[in-house]
Amino acid sequence: MSDVSFAPDHDGAEIRVSPNFGERRDGKPADILLLHYTGMESGPAAEDWLCAPQSEVSCHYIVHEDGRIVQMVPEAMRAWHAGRSRWKGETDINSRSIGIEIVNGGHEFGLPPFPDRQIEAVIALSRGIVARHAIVPERVLAHSDVAPGRKRDPGELFPWAGLAAEGVGHWVDPEPLGGGRFFSLGDRGQPVEALQSMLALYGYGLQVTGEFDAATAAGIAAFQRHFRPARVDGVADASSIATLHRLLSTLPAYA
Repeated sequence: MSDVSFAPDHDGAEIRVSPNFGERRDGKPADILLLHYTGMESGPAAEDWLCAPQSEVSCHYIVHEDGRIVQMVPEAMRAWHAGRSRWKGETDINSRSIGIEIVNGGHEFGLPPFPDRQIEAVIALSRGIVARHAIVPERVLAHSDVAPGRKRDPGELFPWAGLAAEGVGHWVDPEPLGGGRFFSLGDRGQPVEALQSMLALYGYGLQVTGEFDAATAAGIAAFQRHFRPARVDGVADASSIATLHRLLSTLPAYA
């Protein structure tokens, strides 16, 4: 299929077809926008990998550091970018999502900053996607949100607040770091159960057990990386809990 082209869904996007895609399953709509970083040494290397049959990975778009946008899979099709993941009980995130890979070396290459031109392009692309697919703000997600502990992208330096200011994603100002009660590995009880319930209510794939286990720590770290990036340590401190509560309280279904 790699020799078959298609019209871009985003005006101005270049087309380079990846063979790594298929039909969305069970008629499920694309109602998640999932953001990644490439985590490779260069943009061209990442683009080549996403288009290589042997990689068995792909994404709908890649956004290069200079703002150039390349579409590799039509938005109507199922790209292979989320891997083993979960959100609000859904495990086939590939069938429910549009994926954007943002060229950035990521944690393995020192987590470099995202250039302004690149973020401007990501915002423009994302605004079009959420409009075309009626994606609600709270379903604009990080790869790390749907795969806590397994993935860290697009990382704690990604400017989520800037995207939200342009109408892309759900955001509240995080509670400042400070003292107060916290929960960490080994803690048990009703307060831990309440914390797990809040994370699960937002969408994170956690079991509500009342025990602060490794999966809970990974979920908290993923939450921090997206919504309270000043300190990502997997400890449920007062700042993280207050920020999570504020996010939930601003959702239309729970306000």
